[in-house]
Amino acid sequence: MNFFQLLMKKKELIPLVAIMTFAASGATSFAVYSLGKTDVILDRKKNPEPWEHVDPTVPAKLVTINQEWKPIEELQKVRRATR
Repeated sequence: MNFFQLLMKKKELIPLVAIMTFAASGATSFAVYSLGKTDVILDRKKNPEPWEHVDPTVPAKLVTINQEWKPIEELQKVRRATR
């Protein structure tokens, strides 16, 4: 029996199939979107230590509300002392 014939015979499955198709396409599109972000490392040979090139002014969250970056004074003192 063909899939579409089954759906026409049992019409109560149509909303379930529609919701599952929408959820699967949303999950797939988010996975493809996440692979394009710079936080995801696919090739470790080009950038073996990515944490050394992190810009603290760029938010790394999906949603950032009222973020204000200020340098920590104690950390700046330690950096000046170790140079």
